[in-house]
Formats: sequence, C-alpha cells, structure tokens
Amino acid sequence: MDPVKDALEELPHRIAEEVERAGLMVALAESLTCGNLTGALGKGGGTGEWLSGGIVAYLTEIKQSVLGVSEGPVVSARCAEEMAAGAAKLFSADLAISTTGAGGPGPLEGRPAGTVFIGWSLHGETGSAEYSFDGDPAEVLEKTEAAALQKLYELAQKA
Repeated sequence: MDPVKDALEELPHRIAEEVERAGLMVALAESLTCGNLTGALGKGGGTGEWLSGGIVAYLTEIKQSVLGVSEGPVVSARCAEEMAAGAAKLFSADLAISTTGAGGPGPLEGRPAGTVFIGWSLHGETGSAEYSFDGDPAEVLEKTEAAALQKLYELAQKA
C-alpha cells in the first residue's frame, strides 16, 4: 500500500462529491505540479459542473501578469496565496488551490529541493501551508499533488 498513490486515486472522487454537495466552483493555479492536479480532478467525475478552470504558470512573469502575483520570491507562502486568489478571480471560482515550490533536484531561490507551498482561496479568504518533501523530483511532485488534493478535499468539506 502506498498512501500517496492511494490518495491520488481516491481523493478526486471524494472531492467531486464534496464540491457538488457544497455547490462550489473550483479553480487551480499550478506551477510545480505542471497541470497534474487539473488532470487528476477529471478522474473524479462531474467536472463539467464544478471545475471552472486551471492555469499552469511556470514563468514568474505569467504569475505576475495573469494571476496578480507581486514581485518577490515565487517559492513562498505569499506567492502561493496570491496565485490561488488570482485563479479564483480569473475563473470566478469559490475555491482555488495553487502549488509552487522547489521540486528539485537542486535548490531554488535559496530554498532546498522539496520545499513546497500550497495556497488556497475559499470565498475570498486565503491561506497557505509549507511542506518539506523528501525524494527525487518525481516523488516530490507526487507528494505535492497528494497534499494539494487533500487540502482541496478538506476545504470543500468545510464549505
């Protein structure tokens, strides 16, 4: 049993149930996860009813011009929160999740590989969490996806 792989399989279905129950529109802003979260949510079903959109924004300039991220480090809680708020606005969503970080193999902006920030916006209230994941870049990516889906599920439950 691999808890990360189990989460990636089960959570999209649970998220679909919760967001439908709560009547939420969901959006994503992905940097580190490269669109994988948006793809994972498609496995949950009914996305045409509640997934308003997603953006993969790797370049800092795109984070700033499209999502409204302010100048400064992008491997940060501030950036994650601004990305989520920007996605919520861009896609008229009630709930948005974002990912940014240093996936590896080396450090980024002085932060060690495996440093990840997941941001969120729920009805205009933003927040973020910092993680430190071990492993190679592929493992960091999978762990980030699982953590972001778990946070999305928890937020949908509260809504």
